[in-house]
Amino acid sequence: MWNQFWEPIQLSITVTLAASTLVILLGTLLGFVFARKAFKFKVLLETLFMLPLVLPPSVIGFLLIVIFGNQSPIGNIIKSIFGQSLIFTWYAAVIAASVVAFPLMFQTAKAGFQGVQKGIEEAAIDLGANSRQVFIRVSLPLAKKALLAGCVLSGARALGEFGATLMFAGNIPGVTQTVPTAIYMAIDNGEMFFAWAWVLTMMLLSFILLYFVRSKENRRD
Repeated sequence: MWNQFWEPIQLSITVTLAASTLVILLGTLLGFVFARKAFKFKVLLETLFMLPLVLPPSVIGFLLIVIFGNQSPIGNIIKSIFGQSLIFTWYAAVIAASVVAFPLMFQTAKAGFQGVQKGIEEAAIDLGANSRQVFIRVSLPLAKKALLAGCVLSGARALGEFGATLMFAGNIPGVTQTVPTAIYMAIDNGEMFFAWAWVLTMMLLSFILLYFVRSKENRRD
């Protein structure tokens, strides 16, 4: 009974941590680039990055299957290298969670960097700092409030991902079954004790994440 309850939670935490790491790194870097640089097709790319926010989860899951499935070039390459398909593995759950969580981190990071005055960065360059030093020592610290909010919001989104994960990673207990899919199956099977236990666990984790951000913001205010 304990294993049945704990396994989806453990997998959800693992998937969330892995997806959040990818999303935070990529979202922060791209958010900075899009906040500071002007280039061709910028609006088009930004629209593509934000698309998972408005697409139905089933559409995202379908597209992931098309891109990484056994019939796709990418899927065939992955299968030839690793000896197995990406679909119905916990890596698929990480990819699905990353895709749906990325827009939140990207947009929040971009807004945070746009709030940093360029004059401060230019002053650091005049004092001899290179671009990497300005980014690490000036831009990141000044945008940390927005970045922290983006980390928590994207992490919470990854933790609660359901639709795309169910289509792309499946619902295999102990392998790809996360808490959202476990809740769905528990209700479908009439196992209300487990459904309530997982629902309360998700509510508690989400509350802790949001409370952490709000407490940090209130301290700064």
